[in-house]
Amino acid sequence: MTQRVTTNNDNCRAAASRSFNNLRLFSKERGMQYTLTGFTHDMGFRVFAFECVGDDRTRTEYRVRADLALTRKYGIRIQELPLLCRRLLERREGSDPQRTYTYAESDMCLRADASAIEAATQKKRTPRRPPSANVGTAWRGPQL
Repeated sequence: MTQRVTTNNDNCRAAASRSFNNLRLFSKERGMQYTLTGFTHDMGFRVFAFECVGDDRTRTEYRVRADLALTRKYGIRIQELPLLCRRLLERREGSDPQRTYTYAESDMCLRADASAIEAATQKKRTPRRPPSANVGTAWRGPQL
């Protein structure tokens, strides 16, 4: 059973949707445009709905499911899921007739590994030197 998730402030959500124009996402290689049209919650899964507009302007609906328990296990934030699901759609074969996909645990594991590598490289960067006590002495007068 699928239920629609709604917020208390639907007016604000609708305004944000109009202002961001439904979060248009592009796949430049194949000339396809993916639009996130919404999401539902289905028994521990977040199900994202996308609309794909092809080169010939035909529209196709796609759904991508993501297990919320696994996202917590791998430290993936809910805010990242729409973009990760879009990447899953971009990697699909162009002739694949399938319209429903699952963002699998293997994909989440790869994402977690990539995040860990990125965090490690950020830690390796040399920290900025603290400012010295002489900063500004050239233009400041002597302190009394």
